[in-house]
Amino acid sequence: MWKELLSSIDCYYDEMVDMRRYLHQYPELSFQEYKTAAYIADKYEELGIPYQSQVAGNAVVATLKGGNPGKTIAIRADFDGLPIQDEKDVPYKSKVAGVMHACGHDGHTTTLLTLAKAFKQVQEQLSGTLVFIHQHAEELAPGGAKSIVDTGILNDVDVVFGTHLWTNTPYGVVQTAPKEFMAGADRFTITIRGQGGHGAMPHQTKDSIVIGSQVVTNLQQILSRRIDPLSTAVLTIGTFYSGSTFNIIADSATITGTVRTFDPKLQNQIISEMEQIIKGTCLSNQADYEFNYEKGYPPVVNHPEEAALVLKAAATVPGVNKAEEVVPSMTGEDFSYYLLEKPGAFFFTGAQKEGHFYPHHHPKFDIDERSMVLAAQTLIQTIKLYQEKI
Repeated sequence: MWKELLSSIDCYYDEMVDMRRYLHQYPELSFQEYKTAAYIADKYEELGIPYQSQVAGNAVVATLKGGNPGKTIAIRADFDGLPIQDEKDVPYKSKVAGVMHACGHDGHTTTLLTLAKAFKQVQEQLSGTLVFIHQHAEELAPGGAKSIVDTGILNDVDVVFGTHLWTNTPYGVVQTAPKEFMAGADRFTITIRGQGGHGAMPHQTKDSIVIGSQVVTNLQQILSRRIDPLSTAVLTIGTFYSGSTFNIIADSATITGTVRTFDPKLQNQIISEMEQIIKGTCLSNQADYEFNYEKGYPPVVNHPEEAALVLKAAATVPGVNKAEEVVPSMTGEDFSYYLLEKPGAFFFTGAQKEGHFYPHHHPKFDIDERSMVLAAQTLIQTIKLYQEKI
């Protein structure tokens, strides 16, 4: 059965490419993925696999019960796009202005639908149950994962696996980590309220741009001087908006950014340090401020046994030339919510296009489409090994 499954994925490659390119042309933003969800539901209708639609929003969850008793294994893929204009010069570029699949979610969806099709062909030989979770809104907090978990979908699930097609990693390489794998991802907004005025009379003002610039600079001291150098964290300023024209001193300034951590204690320390620095800087400049900090997705923390199983499984896939343990990534993912609920592991499947590498969330982002085959085959072998160990 297992050799048949691996071979079937190879046979489905052209179909996978067509499906992925169709989805790539018609992306939808987080929480607005109505047509994509309907497309996924239609595929399960064609396959004759029972499914639930509109789970916790736009999610689609399909369930395939095997002919033999066994454990219940969930596999998750996301399907939302990003508010980015597609700048690739390819026939399958996005046809939706200002929206594109710039993170590989079209490939994730294709991989999971193809897995479902392959397993449907061997349903009577299959032991246990497979749950295919197609998740909406991974890109935009609060995200879709937590709301899906809150419905109780995972109540009868024994283990959960997921993969991300990863263009930072070369094709043919599979990567994961035994514990912390991806960081918790938070966001913050700082509003400085000074006193605007004429650019020729700065002494009559409280310059919000100058004060905001001091805040930005002072915040960098948190990582360099206020936390243990052996701790891991990121504090990034993403935007700074202020001013209206060249000869007016700005009345206010708005700063936004992100903090990434693995340790909740460190996360809380950074929040406290930020508050003190912002307050002190504004106080010394006689300005007011607002500081809004939103805790986002928790860190993705794999379960060691399941992570080891993924690497062992990947090493048996013919197209995988390296299955390796790596240091954690500071990027975030709401797959974390599944791992807080059940044992499991998340892993990267190398999807870097040789000679055409663009990072995730880039306007020219694209994947090596062969990576979808390796992702599907690695998941097949992971399911096989999981069943054999029981």
